[in-house]
Amino acid sequence: MSADTLSTRKVPVAVDGRPSPVRMLWVTGVLGACFVAIRLGQPYAPPLWFATLRAVLAGVVLVGYSACRRQRPPTGVRQWGLVGGLGLANATIGFGAMFLAAARLSTGIASVLANAQPLLIVLPAWLLYRERPRPAAMVGLVVGMAGFIVVALPGGVGSGAALAIGAAAAATVGTLLARRLGILNDVVAAGWSFLIGGAVLALWAGLAEGVPHIHVTWGLVASLAFLAIPGTAGVYVAWFHEARRCPLYRLAAWTFAVPAFGLLLGVLIKGDRPSAWTAAGLGIVLTSLWLVLRGGRPVGRASSPRSDPVA
Repeated sequence: MSADTLSTRKVPVAVDGRPSPVRMLWVTGVLGACFVAIRLGQPYAPPLWFATLRAVLAGVVLVGYSACRRQRPPTGVRQWGLVGGLGLANATIGFGAMFLAAARLSTGIASVLANAQPLLIVLPAWLLYRERPRPAAMVGLVVGMAGFIVVALPGGVGSGAALAIGAAAAATVGTLLARRLGILNDVVAAGWSFLIGGAVLALWAGLAEGVPHIHVTWGLVASLAFLAIPGTAGVYVAWFHEARRCPLYRLAAWTFAVPAFGLLLGVLIKGDRPSAWTAAGLGIVLTSLWLVLRGGRPVGRASSPRSDPVA
């Protein structure tokens, strides 16, 4: 049996599967801290080159680890296509837009808008994987949308907000693609995707920012080490694992918790002072997370090895 044939096999997804709360609290906490780490490293590197360093370093770490474990790299057009798509979505577009947005918005607003993925994933997950949430979960998602509007209104519809939402859209595409990885190892898929996405991001950075002027300081090194290793290598491997085993709308709902961590750490480390409007919007978003997670069994069948409509 060929590698391409094997790669089309899917791991069955539990209809009522729920992400591990412990794993997701760790993931969302680290992602929230990433927004603070981005702000700490911003003075020392242009945003797109900074994002490139994050992606490439994470890719090197993961590919090196998988090589030490003698894990086979992707093979065949389909596997490499999926890995390349993940890289373009998560690293090239996602990281690029996120770092540009973080340079133009406060930590709190950037972390809220860049985590709109739960609102964007419902329809494609429904169409592609037959994951239709129960009414209570849908109410939660509507409440979450209201919270995002409350956060975004004070800043208007500027380029920073558009970039943050673009980062969320790219992350949504990455989550949808992660469901299709088949038997490809999570570490291998993540590592090569970040190397490929980082290479394309470097091309974007070179065209937009020219030769990189990077001031290597302990602050930049610490920020980059956190962003690349736990904030990218660790987080995305855990995310890919969960994307294989539970409904995507329920997994994505956990990103509603990321702004809470980002806002809290921004206050503690950077001295940010969120407005009452932002705090109110964040409260609404967290309420929506609670509603989605208690929304019960989704209606219809989740994807399985034979229910995936796209080859």
